[in-house]
Amino acid sequence: MYKGDPIQEWVDFLIKYGGHYVLIGLPSLFAIFSLRSRNRYLTKTCGQPPHQYGRTGLIYWPGQLFLFVAWSAILALSYSLGTGPYIATADGLLMSTPLILIALFYALILNRNEHRYETRSSDTLFVYYLITLFGSGLSLFILFSEHDRLAIRQMDPPPIFEYKMDPFRYLLVFIGAISLAFFFEALPRGWTRVQRESKAQEGLTAYDQANWFSRLTFHFMQPLMSLGAKRTITVEDLDEKTPESKKAHVNYERISSIWDKKAARYYKQVNKRKAKNSKRMPAQPSLLLTVLSVNTWRITKMMIVRMMSYALLFVAPFLFSYLLKFFTDYDDAINRGKTPPAMANGLLIAAGIFIGTIASAILLTSSSVVCSDMAIEARSGLIAMIYRKSLRLSPAARSKSTLGEISNYMAVDTESWMAAGNLLPLVLTLPVEIGLGLLLLYRLLGWSFLAGIAVFAVVSPIQTLFASFLHSYQKNKLKAMDNRLRLMTEILTNIKIVKLYSWEDAFRKKIDVLRDRELGAQRALSKVRAVLLMVFSSVNLMMILATFAVYSNFGGPDFTPAEMTPQIVFVGIALFGMMSRPLGIIPLAISHVILLRTSNRRIASFLLLEEIDPTVVERHGRQTGHSKDADGNGISSPLTAVEIENGCFAWDKESISEPTTPATTTLSPAEAERQPLLADQTSSTSGSVSRPTLTNIQLSVLEGNLTAIVGRIGQGKSSLLSAILGEMYKLEGSVRTYGNIAYVPQQAWIVNATVRENILLGKPFDQEKYDKIIYASGLRPDIDMLPAEDLTEIGERGINLSGGQKQRVSLARAAYQDADIYLLDDPLSAVDAHVDQHLWQNLVGPSGLLKDKTRILITHGIHHLSEVDQIIVMKDGTISEAGDYQQLMSAQDAFYQLIYDFSVKRQHDHSHSMDEDTITQDSSEIKKAEHKTTEATTTDSSAGKAIDKAGSGGLVGKEKVEEGKVGWRVYLDYARAVAFVCLCLYGVVQACQISTNFWLRYWITADEREGEENRPPYFYLAGYASLVLLFLVVDVTVNYMANVVCGMRSARILYNQLLTRVLRYPMSTFDTTPLGRIVNRFSSDVAAIDSTLPEQLPGFLGFSSSVVGIVCVIGYSTPPFLYAVPPLLLAFLIIQNYYIKSSGAVKRIISVAKSPLYQHFSESLAGVSTIRSLEGLQSQFIAENESRTDAIARKTDTFMLINRWLTIRIQVISASVILSAAVLAVLNVDQLDSSLVGLAMTYALNLTNVAVILVRTSSEVQNQFVSVERIQEYSEKPIEAPLEVAHSQLPENWPEHGRITFNKYSARYREGLDLCLKDATFTVEPQEKVGIVGRTGAGKSSLTLALFRIIEAADSFWALASDPSRPELPMGDCLDNFGGVAGGSIEIDGVDISMIGLRQLRQRLSIIPQDPTLFAGTIRENLDPFFELEESSLWEALERAHLKEFIASLPGGLSFEVSANGDNFSMGQRSLICLARALLRKTKVLVLDEATASVDIETDELIQKTIRTEFKDRTILTIAHRIKTVMDSDKVLVLENGRVQEFEEPRTLLTKPESLFYRLADQAGELDLRRL
Repeated sequence: MYKGDPIQEWVDFLIKYGGHYVLIGLPSLFAIFSLRSRNRYLTKTCGQPPHQYGRTGLIYWPGQLFLFVAWSAILALSYSLGTGPYIATADGLLMSTPLILIALFYALILNRNEHRYETRSSDTLFVYYLITLFGSGLSLFILFSEHDRLAIRQMDPPPIFEYKMDPFRYLLVFIGAISLAFFFEALPRGWTRVQRESKAQEGLTAYDQANWFSRLTFHFMQPLMSLGAKRTITVEDLDEKTPESKKAHVNYERISSIWDKKAARYYKQVNKRKAKNSKRMPAQPSLLLTVLSVNTWRITKMMIVRMMSYALLFVAPFLFSYLLKFFTDYDDAINRGKTPPAMANGLLIAAGIFIGTIASAILLTSSSVVCSDMAIEARSGLIAMIYRKSLRLSPAARSKSTLGEISNYMAVDTESWMAAGNLLPLVLTLPVEIGLGLLLLYRLLGWSFLAGIAVFAVVSPIQTLFASFLHSYQKNKLKAMDNRLRLMTEILTNIKIVKLYSWEDAFRKKIDVLRDRELGAQRALSKVRAVLLMVFSSVNLMMILATFAVYSNFGGPDFTPAEMTPQIVFVGIALFGMMSRPLGIIPLAISHVILLRTSNRRIASFLLLEEIDPTVVERHGRQTGHSKDADGNGISSPLTAVEIENGCFAWDKESISEPTTPATTTLSPAEAERQPLLADQTSSTSGSVSRPTLTNIQLSVLEGNLTAIVGRIGQGKSSLLSAILGEMYKLEGSVRTYGNIAYVPQQAWIVNATVRENILLGKPFDQEKYDKIIYASGLRPDIDMLPAEDLTEIGERGINLSGGQKQRVSLARAAYQDADIYLLDDPLSAVDAHVDQHLWQNLVGPSGLLKDKTRILITHGIHHLSEVDQIIVMKDGTISEAGDYQQLMSAQDAFYQLIYDFSVKRQHDHSHSMDEDTITQDSSEIKKAEHKTTEATTTDSSAGKAIDKAGSGGLVGKEKVEEGKVGWRVYLDYARAVAFVCLCLYGVVQACQISTNFWLRYWITADEREGEENRPPYFYLAGYASLVLLFLVVDVTVNYMANVVCGMRSARILYNQLLTRVLRYPMSTFDTTPLGRIVNRFSSDVAAIDSTLPEQLPGFLGFSSSVVGIVCVIGYSTPPFLYAVPPLLLAFLIIQNYYIKSSGAVKRIISVAKSPLYQHFSESLAGVSTIRSLEGLQSQFIAENESRTDAIARKTDTFMLINRWLTIRIQVISASVILSAAVLAVLNVDQLDSSLVGLAMTYALNLTNVAVILVRTSSEVQNQFVSVERIQEYSEKPIEAPLEVAHSQLPENWPEHGRITFNKYSARYREGLDLCLKDATFTVEPQEKVGIVGRTGAGKSSLTLALFRIIEAADSFWALASDPSRPELPMGDCLDNFGGVAGGSIEIDGVDISMIGLRQLRQRLSIIPQDPTLFAGTIRENLDPFFELEESSLWEALERAHLKEFIASLPGGLSFEVSANGDNFSMGQRSLICLARALLRKTKVLVLDEATASVDIETDELIQKTIRTEFKDRTILTIAHRIKTVMDSDKVLVLENGRVQEFEEPRTLLTKPESLFYRLADQAGELDLRRL
């Protein structure tokens, strides 16, 4: 070999002294301790008996055999060396033999015990074999490279009977035996009976059963990857158990245990500062540091492994310098006629580069798995903490956090851990990685490398400056996103109201304003990111330019010019290229760490919000004590169930600072109950006085009593129940309850589950008890009509049930809880009169199922008051009267006046009572026609009850998951949105970058070019600087266009398409699509197209051009490499195909899995009072949240493991490219130019990073395109009819008269359902007042929806075109498609409403809806969203609606902020505001859809009086449960099963005892009133 070669000198030293044999025995020294310890652990320490699955003989016996062969080979090798001619070099092995033999003996024993106690292979044996093979292989190489061995290698094999074989061949036998033992140990065992049985019995995952080799290479994911290549992966394929460490509950406990301590210290400091009246509050604790502190030990181990991987990463450029030296020495030796270095040296260097690259990849990937695991665990734990916190928020805290904002914490902020999980450790490792690079640069270039460092030092302040900008803009963006999502969630929740009022345009403008703010912040973020990308993509070239400029002029001895050799140039470029990775990651790491910090601060602020005080109510068990008389005999005495003494309560915490209002103080009816659960604190002016909602409350409710609470709207009735529940701030007094509580809210809370699940709500199913409650709740007829009976799925928010049905499900749920105390917030107002009577007699009343329970009932009806035990009259937030019916009537106070004015005592109670048979008969007539409703059960009517109804009761189908790769159409649509010009510039950027390196090659080969004059260094430096400048110009252009121009353009286009489409969906789409799915599109999917995709797509395009450039350069420099390109490219494409198919499918599954989590969260917040009131329900819902979070964690973990599977394989391919290039170059050393080899190897070394990032980025881009695909899916769903029809010529004042004609009109809610209206034919004359009555489900509300075209005529064009279950029909001109006689027609003043646009129709009609809805914003915006009216008109309408005094008393008047869903107004007040809306819309047709169901009798009379006077010249359709409300109508329309049964004057129908209206009036007691 060539003299002075350090590798040869090292080999000669080992050969001379026999040290190479020590390499075989040295691992045994450590193995003895490890093997013995593992044996001891299995047999004694772990305490587990041997498993009963047996052992796999095909693996066990070969392992034992080859260990014995290795044992024998070492003995033979030692004997051969000790007695033969090689004894001079045998010292090392002779000393190592005892250690090797002992280690192999322990390995034999351990192999036996591993098969007895474990079902997976042994990690200890795996490592032992691996290290032994490495040492033995190195020893073999040393022997092989010895010159004197040539003759021995060529000698004939000795006879088989000759005992003294050549030591070289004994060593081969030993290595072969250990290799085979290692092979069997590393062999996957999933096919074995042992692992199959253990998996079935113990529920082990693929990871649990994988051996160490499989875990290092992620081969245990191969079955899933192979499956994904064959077909689309489904949820069932990922249905393994969640690892214990990733479960939400486990991580909640770990994080909250530390966070709670920090929060307690924080609260203590806050209280101290408040006590001192200090304005400076302490800094809130860091949630980020809390999460990190939970994983301190794991982070430490991970950092050590990552540091080792970075150290190995620089092995390649370190050995690269020796490879170039090999080429240089070879050329010099040939030129001088000397013996060139042996090719074995070059091959050894190539192998070293390959091994270093692979080892670095394995260690880096292993550390990345730990980072991903910690990110998943942090996200799961934080979601659990957010959910629990949301269930404990106080009234003031809930006012600061809307559903949209809290959902954002879960959907976006916790997700920042997944984005930053792998980047966070770089904060500590990047300096180390950069330091190693600088050390090697100094070794190569001397002090000249400081010039490059100076460039970086200039760039660093720019990084710091722009990092601060990133933080600021990120906060602005998240805030704007919160506001947009809050508004969007509110609109989607109340979309029916938006459509009825035709307010889509008004809300669209509000959303556009918020969206523009969000995009403005995103644009600023993108600009900063573009600048950072430009700086750090060019900093590498600028550092090279500065370094070589200094080195070429002053890098020699005594600052003389230095020679620019291939070794200097290309190793320097390789090192700078290696450093460009950490330098390039710096902006990305800073961006994500800042995002993580911001997100965790937001979550921390939420977690530090005030919680509801559990000590407000003293909760005791049900009293069981008995009093004793004077003789000591037990006597029964009434026991107290609920007791309030001197209670003073408020919704507003600011009330605490005010003195308690005395009992004599009179609160205005308006202010008494204006601050419920979501009161908006920001709307109060500084000078307003916040007074308590309830004052001087003295209440005692005896056990088993029925107590009724009555009073006008806004007097504090619902607040009194909330005070009992502990939902309000208690200013003074005490509240005590004795027994469990069940709560029925005024607005029924329904979850997206089956009817049975809604009633049981986690309780065990008891058929007898269940049947009794179903009957008592009047649900049996309804259930019998459902397609799957009580297993029929109820849609989100009970969308497929009528208002009465929802309330009865809510009552049945409460009854099934078997509580001691029932708080019923006006549940009877939503049901018809006969159902009211049934519920009273069978459930709520003195003879009902709950007769032995304590019941507190809020009611606006007065017909049951004579039967209750106690009546509480609320007035101005106090209890003005209390007593039984007779006492209050005798007092002749306000209660007496109310009864006297609006009712009489029924004289014949028995005439209104129904026996069981009558109820059953009447109730059986309740049909399902109006249920918006459920899926058809069967196509074969003869199947009857035999059909499996459990399988046909679904309403909400599974979310659609696309299969296979993302379609090219999606990419093309996005490319059109982005603009193709961005895609073309990346090729120019790569060409500029490659040209800089070719220019350097041109420089260093100047001496070799004959006939060319010598040019000074500045010539080459100037050329290089020009190319760098060109690169900077093009790079700036590309980064700005890709991140700012094109990214923002695509985000705006896609979002606008989505929003436009969603606002135009028909109601049938909203009925069958959970809110969470749509919100998911507007949150995480929109966030992907706003931020993630514009970030990653430029990277994908850039890395794609880099890979093409690298392959071209290597092929040009080393032509033989082109032979290796096809197989490597084939392997690359196969792996990419496996990966993209599987990762895309799993990514879609993850996206789909998030919707149920958000849906469950929104349902929980909607029913938080109910959840908190029912015993055990809170823990049940928490468990459900954890289960859904675990499902996401399990799928995300799979996705991350798929990524690691890819990384290892691409790294192997990249290392193979390096190995191929190096080996081919070495084998053709006499034919290649060393400068070209240096250029090729420089690019080959860079390929390792680029290829992995390319495939991952390409996959990540495709995965993000899933969001584009999901948005497109919702941007292509069918929409309802056009808002405007240009060809329709409507009269200017249409409708001028208000004549409404239904002509054989039929309709259904969706295609495939039964008709909800059947051949309805009637005419309402102008200015006629028509009352619409009928039992629950008769079709009353369906009639109004048809009038507003919320539903279309059956089988008409738009009924088919807007059906979400059908593909979108071609519209064409659409002029001939309107109308259609298939389902009849509706005409208003002679105009067929199906021939005009929806906006043209709906803006000319008025409605006061069944559910009075207000939106977040000012009162003015709720009355006049288009700002078309004068303020005086608004005040006039409020005065007519009896609200002027109340609104004027609010801070800001018309500018008073309405909280989300109008929750800072009572139900009655909301109804009056809706009345004011109708007064402002001066239309000729008004619809009242059970508008007075939520108000008291007195307010109902005021509303009816207003309607009679203010709407006397309008046509009015009134739907009402209270028959009294429609008794003064001109006509009554009676519906039954969707058909018009009667349409006559009420007095005419009351003369016909056989009429349906007569029976309804009789059940409501109206006939008694008229007789009196």
